[in-house]
Amino acid sequence: MKIIRVEGEVSLKRDIDTGTAQQLEAVERIIHQVKEEGDQALFTLTEQFDRAVLSKLRVEQEEMLTAHEQMDDDVLGALREAIMNVRDFHERQKRQSWMTTKEDGTILGQKITPLDSVGVYVPGGKAAYPSSIMMNVVPAQVAGVKRIVMVSPPQADGTLPASVLATAYELGVEEIYKVGGAQAIAALAFGTETIQRVDKITGPGNIYVALAKRAVFGEVDIDMIAGPSEIVVLADEQANPRYIAADLLSQAEHDERASAVLVTPSQSLAEQVSNEVMNQLETLPKKEIAESSIHDYGAIYVTANLDEAIEVVNELAPEHLELLTKEPMALVGRIRHAGAIFVGPYSSEPVGDYFAGPNHILPTNGTARFSSPLNVDDFTKKSSIISYSQQALQQNAGTISKLARLEGLEAHARAIDIRLEGK
Repeated sequence: MKIIRVEGEVSLKRDIDTGTAQQLEAVERIIHQVKEEGDQALFTLTEQFDRAVLSKLRVEQEEMLTAHEQMDDDVLGALREAIMNVRDFHERQKRQSWMTTKEDGTILGQKITPLDSVGVYVPGGKAAYPSSIMMNVVPAQVAGVKRIVMVSPPQADGTLPASVLATAYELGVEEIYKVGGAQAIAALAFGTETIQRVDKITGPGNIYVALAKRAVFGEVDIDMIAGPSEIVVLADEQANPRYIAADLLSQAEHDERASAVLVTPSQSLAEQVSNEVMNQLETLPKKEIAESSIHDYGAIYVTANLDEAIEVVNELAPEHLELLTKEPMALVGRIRHAGAIFVGPYSSEPVGDYFAGPNHILPTNGTARFSSPLNVDDFTKKSSIISYSQQALQQNAGTISKLARLEGLEAHARAIDIRLEGK
């Protein structure tokens, strides 16, 4: 790995993939086709892109049950335990509606309402990600969303992976469609004969999915446009280089564009980790992907001291941050920007990916400066409640009218004044 002595600002930011002109045109064409042709477009595009010839789009209950029965009992047990942890964590995020009253009869408040419907996109192709199903579906369920729709591209034989269907079955998701790509996003946003439109779309996907989500935003809401995965490890001289190397590679194997970075004040640790990464790469099944990631987007930053290392971490604003220092908990309050913070040597990033409970759908590419992990609030909306009594309006009418006329909105002022006539 590249070892870099810090001299000025550093950044994890990569150029955001906004798509080529051809990709943008393709997405626009697909969305238009789905809007015009509905289900027929989905069948045609699924055969074109996924090489799957379908007779129906919706997954039958029997398919889910069969997939569930195929799963090993130990694996199902692990899924159930993880789901329980994720649900327990997100239950603690729930907000309550509230109201407050004043002596003059004014009532003010906020009403929390779950979204009516949400579409969850589950990537297909090279791999299946049951953990991402959990992270999308559980907070929606905790929020109270009544209709949760799952879409995923089918395999060539027209089926979805058994692990995906079994996880959905465990979560109680009943509305699942075998459709992926930009066409799935268009169907969720605008609806077809079979798929009823939703209010929000969540979940990651390839560049065509990302561009489609961006294109339909406004017609529906979306969670985020997530970039490649990234990890930053902040460590001092006492940290275990083998642990650090393993954790860096855990993200590098995701994608050639994933980023794995160590920040440390120890030159000795930097050299040990660099060597250990190269050693562990040799036996990694996804060596080519991880090696490309480490070469292009991996780095070890050596700082003058721990204080400077913390400043570097806050500049990077990483998706995942591990604190592997002598007293890691003492540093948590000094971290301003990170999607998820893993504290201590036994809190390896995969603990959060699969099991601990916090959501693993996190802001990337420096957006942790202003964004949060996917959470229950993402599946609710808030309405303000305003109830003024006659006494309260009389006391404040003059002030309200002045403010309206200050902005040149006479009708606003008169709407207040008319209620004082004949009092």
